[in-house]
Amino acid sequence: MNLKVTVVGAGNVGATVAQRLAEKELADVVLIDIIEGIPQGKSLDLAEAAPIEKHDSLLVGANTYEASLNSDLVIITAGIPRKPGMSRDDLLATNRGIMRDVTRQTAKYSPNAILIIVSNPLDAMCHVAMEESGFTKNRVMGMAGVLDSARLRAFIAAELKVSVENVQALVLGGHGDTMVPLPRFSTVAGVPVTELMTPERIDALVNRTRNGGAEIVSLLKTGSAYYAPASGAVEMAEAILKDKKKILPCAAYLEGEYGISGLFVGVPVKLGKNGVEQIIQLKLLPEEAKALNKSAAAVRELVDAMRKMN
Repeated sequence: MNLKVTVVGAGNVGATVAQRLAEKELADVVLIDIIEGIPQGKSLDLAEAAPIEKHDSLLVGANTYEASLNSDLVIITAGIPRKPGMSRDDLLATNRGIMRDVTRQTAKYSPNAILIIVSNPLDAMCHVAMEESGFTKNRVMGMAGVLDSARLRAFIAAELKVSVENVQALVLGGHGDTMVPLPRFSTVAGVPVTELMTPERIDALVNRTRNGGAEIVSLLKTGSAYYAPASGAVEMAEAILKDKKKILPCAAYLEGEYGISGLFVGVPVKLGKNGVEQIIQLKLLPEEAKALNKSAAAVRELVDAMRKMN
């Protein structure tokens, strides 16, 4: 029997996730959205591309959750996108309501699924998903670090005029302005970028990474990034579906790791068939630890504000 992945939200991110899951032939895909005809139309369009792209993944679109029954993995992209001048935090109230409904339905029809959250504000939405689904912490995670790290990798590759395949980078912390890019753990073919660039250029790329989402929002005017976020979610999905034991930076629920408890924060984790199978603890320098704690504090402030809502 084929693996089954449900993607909730058939907007730009969700539809691109569905496309990449199918074209990599990772699973059969169910695309769900509340707008009638949108998930059905996009799924049919993708299915008609299958003979050309040469995959046999089945694609189904639906407006209700019955079609998601017994999914192995659910990727949640539903929510309103950011608009120019809007912070991720501004999305909190609306997307919290959407996430509550989505995760309740998800847990009802796929009680054994693993959840990957993409909706913003990412770290806070992970809390909603875990609380509403009742799933264990290893089965709920957020896609943020993979995206932020990919942005930093792309900027480093362009700066040094090298293949993106040679570049590894690591970004920790919350998905927002307080994220913590770590140049010390970023390398080009194994060589630390700190030996290949001046501190000033590194700082410039780090700052561009922090503002990566806002830069795209300002250019698009009427939407936000979706190609790279979709790729990030699918890389996580592939690691889980194939039980690859791949180490990726993800928003994971911490219980004392890095001195942080009761919070979803971006850290390196090992992903396999059980979801988050291990949290990798790095020895951070004092200034790095301080930055991570500052980022965690920003996430906690958001979560606390959310819990005060009715």
